[in-house]
Amino acid sequence: MITDNSIKRDLYCTTSHEWIDFHDIEAFIGITGYRLRDVKDIKSVEFVRVYGFKKRGDVLANIQYNSGRFQVRMPVDGNITRINNAGLLVSQNLLLTRPDTDGWLAKILVSQPCLRKGLIPIQDYNSTFPLNRS
Repeated sequence: MITDNSIKRDLYCTTSHEWIDFHDIEAFIGITGYRLRDVKDIKSVEFVRVYGFKKRGDVLANIQYNSGRFQVRMPVDGNITRINNAGLLVSQNLLLTRPDTDGWLAKILVSQPCLRKGLIPIQDYNSTFPLNRS
């Protein structure tokens, strides 16, 4: 994923704290810093049925952390074309240190037309779920 801050992002979030950054017909998917705010240590990232088509709400990955586990779900329908390296996500702690850039989980080819119904624009998400890390 391009982490250059000068690139305009078309970023939305879900109420279950996944983010999606649209780049025309492709998009990157990840987990928000708000969802990870109480997580101290990521133990593992397990992708579910890695490549192919997934519908909105399908499980993309299971994240095992210091005291629990949660699922990451698809924010929109699409074909998974690439996943980030799970080993690097864990060993370099990318999910906790850079969740909205290098900590992306999957790149997808978005189904067309892409309905953004139910997605929250990033500005609205940030005002509803402010990130105050201790």
